Amino acid sequence: MSAPRILAIFLALALTTLPTQRAFPRSDDAVAQAAAQRVGPGLRRDLAADGLALGNPVFIRIFKHERVLEVWLRKRDRFVLFRSYAICTYSGALGPKQRQGDGQSPEGFYVVRAGQLNPHSQFHLAFNLGYPNAYDRALGRSGDFLMVHGNCVSIGCYAMGDAQIEQIYTLMAAALQSGQTGIDVHIFPFRFEKSPLADWQRQPWGSFWANLREGYDAFAHTGLPPTITVAKQRYQVRERAAAQTAAAP
Repeated sequence: MSAPRILAIFLALALTTLPTQRAFPRSDDAVAQAAAQRVGPGLRRDLAADGLALGNPVFIRIFKHERVLEVWLRKRDRFVLFRSYAICTYSGALGPKQRQGDGQSPEGFYVVRAGQLNPHSQFHLAFNLGYPNAYDRALGRSGDFLMVHGNCVSIGCYAMGDAQIEQIYTLMAAALQSGQTGIDVHIFPFRFEKSPLADWQRQPWGSFWANLREGYDAFAHTGLPPTITVAKQRYQVRERAAAQTAAAP
């Protein structure tokens, strides 16, 4: 038998034995789906007890000093706190990230859209914060792949541990799949009403933190994440009316 004929037979056999895509789902989908199956029943039960549901719009706040990540869900015309998660670890000190390699975890106002979810992270599950945002770029800041993820190691990220990131990721994925266009993530150095620094306004980052406080206060006033834009190297904060969408533009 000629060599071309042998090659043709080999290729035909190989093609007929290849598994279909249905038999082998993508590994990234499998990780996220398996996590949702593990945590979904408990989340649905606890959400229902608070008059909430999986798929409601989500808002996230992170506090560095307190090492806490809060997940808020929209209930009628405002967001309510569903659960607080202890941050396993983050890197750097109080203050924003400025450049690639400085070891700092970001502070500021970010938006996470569907394409920023990372179900095949080396740290189990993750979502990209979107650093640098428009504000960071206006100041010439650099860096990339700043995440909130599982595990308990960090170089510029917020590590939540695997069990906690499964819940957080599942809540976010459900909200985005249900129509939320982007999830606001506000990262603060501390709770301003309980600051560890009595004179934080006079600290080197005092002006930046005062700008962040405008967003902190706007949410406290309305129960809705404010609209955030950037002009003249500052965040411009505008309170959001109840009828407006929950996601920042």
